[in-house]
Formats: sequence, structure tokens, C-alpha cells
Amino acid sequence: MAHAAAAIPRTSHAEPFIRIDGLNRHFAGGAGVHDLSLDIQRGSFTTLLGPSGCGKSTTLRLLAGLETPDSGSIRIDGRDVTALAPSERGLSMVFQSYALFPHLSVKDNIEFGLRVRRVPAGERRARLNEALDLTDLRGFEARKPAQLSGGQRQRVALARAVVAGHPLCLMDEPLSNLDAKLRHSVRQDIRRLQRRLGMTVIYVTHDQTEAMSMADTVVLMRDGRIEQAASPADIYANPTTEFAATFVGSPPIQMMPPLSGEQAPRVGIRAEDLHLVDPKKGLLTVSVTSTEFLGAETYIYVRATEGDDIIVRAPGRVEPAPGTSFDLDWQPEAAHRFDQKGNRLARHRKTLVPAE
Repeated sequence: MAHAAAAIPRTSHAEPFIRIDGLNRHFAGGAGVHDLSLDIQRGSFTTLLGPSGCGKSTTLRLLAGLETPDSGSIRIDGRDVTALAPSERGLSMVFQSYALFPHLSVKDNIEFGLRVRRVPAGERRARLNEALDLTDLRGFEARKPAQLSGGQRQRVALARAVVAGHPLCLMDEPLSNLDAKLRHSVRQDIRRLQRRLGMTVIYVTHDQTEAMSMADTVVLMRDGRIEQAASPADIYANPTTEFAATFVGSPPIQMMPPLSGEQAPRVGIRAEDLHLVDPKKGLLTVSVTSTEFLGAETYIYVRATEGDDIIVRAPGRVEPAPGTSFDLDWQPEAAHRFDQKGNRLARHRKTLVPAE
């Protein structure tokens, strides 16, 4: 199984803002991270993406200083912070649970960290006003968390991170408690804030939509290791392993039954690259099992003689009757080919032999 070594190739003469080198953290029950190395540039937005137990939250906790690595090192802005306490690392955190004090007002929640650090009143007021404007919380200063919506509470948590003034912000699945509409709205708020302030953000999520829509770099993790680190467009178009291909994308990449003349053990095609054509004019004979109309597009579920349903994405509303026979067709260059170990093989333009 192939693993990417770093989000940013280590050929640059300038040291990255964050450098994680050979990090290991093992637990008795498994999981943790294994020989993890990653470079992250200043001012970038990086998402750690992967299924539960892949090591993404452990990586974030190691960065924050909430976990101690068994081996390896972490450098932030040129400093070795591997053994430093969280308060000494110059970072802020936004949690899934908001972590607001229920008895304090919005204003007091935002200012709490500044008061603990004894920041002068004039500077506190200036930072508070800027954070209220940035997070669209002006007018909510006197409210308690119980009087706010979920999205507003998360914006309070964001405002608290903003007033801290740290160049690095770690976010641990901050939107998972919100409904779909709010997630979309707050997602835009976070990206807008990050760009405006120039913060470096490392964002943990299991939601590929969040990862793909927000990140400059997606770090896909699996079993405590980095599976692939690349831009959202590159990880979608050029997955280095079958796991990356099937995890990133909605619907997931479709793994095809073997075709006559095709030597690759495993071939995957994106749903938008599949087309239904008249019988005897395509590569694979299928029959329609069902359709799913989603407004701007339709998912057409088809099945070959053997195997699971394959999803064909078609624009607009298309409703072929269940049981209708078609051939499935795609361009050779659309095929993602993988060996038996799940590693990517080079694409090719070989003409395939249509199914009999």
C-alpha cells in the first residue's frame, strides 16, 4: 500500500511553518499514528480526512500537546515543540462540543482566555470588537450560550480562537453537531475567516464534503498512516490507491467487473464518466435496478450479471424503467487502474473489447 510522505514535498529550501517528522504514538488497543511525516505551509488550510480510528484526531492532539508522542518530532514556526505544554505552542483550538461556559455571556466567553493571560482592557476590547465583526456576532454580546443557535455557538468558539491572535488554529470536527444547512453556512464562515486573517488551519473531519470544499491540501489517513496528501482536485482526479479512490468522491468510484481484454485486476470509474448506450454498443451489459432523482441530476443504479449495483450519474431527470437493458460505456482514459494490493497503475488508452 502506497503512502504519501508529506503534504508539501521536502525539496524547498525554506522550512515549512509546521514540520511533523517520523511521529509515532501507539495505544494498547491499537490505532494511534505510525511514522507520520507531514509539512504544512504558513497560511494554508489543511484537512485531516479519514474514517473513524484512522489517526486524524490523534495527530491533532499530538500537535496541540494533548498527547505525547512515543517518538518523532513536531516543529512549529522553526521551534521544536515536541515536549512543550499546549499553552507554550502558540495555537488555538476549536472543538466539536463548542466548549463554551454556559454561565458566561458571549462577550465573556470570547474574552475569557485574554483575561486569564491578563491582556490589558483596551487591547481586549479592540480584539473583541474585531472578532464580533468577523464572526457576525455583533448584538449578541450579552446573550448566554443557551440563547444561541448551534451555528451561533460555533461562531462564538471561532471568535474566541480569533481573539487569541495565534497564527495556528486546530479544529476537531467543529461542524459535526450542526444540521446540513448550518454546516454549509459555518463552513463558509470558517474559510472566509481563515483567508482574511491568514491563519494556518488544520481541520479534522470524516466528512469528505468539508475536506474537499475547504482545504488547500487534503491529508487522507488510513490505519494511522498518510494514504495520500494532495490538493482536493488532484486527490479526486489522481488517487494513488484504491482506498483513496473509493473514499473520496460522492458517489464513490465504481469498481468494474473484469472486461475481456483488460489486464488490470481492478478498474474504477467515476459515476460522471459512465454512460448508458444502446445494447451491443458499449463495454458491459447491464440492467437498470432503480433510479434516484436529486433535482439537478439523477443517479441510475444498474447491475451487471455479477456484482453490486453501479451508479451512473446523469444530468437532469432520467427515469429508465427497472429491468431495462443497456450497455455501459466509458472512455479508456477515464479508467483508474489498481493492482491486487490496491496501488495505482498508470493510465492507458488501450481499446477494450466490448462485452459479448
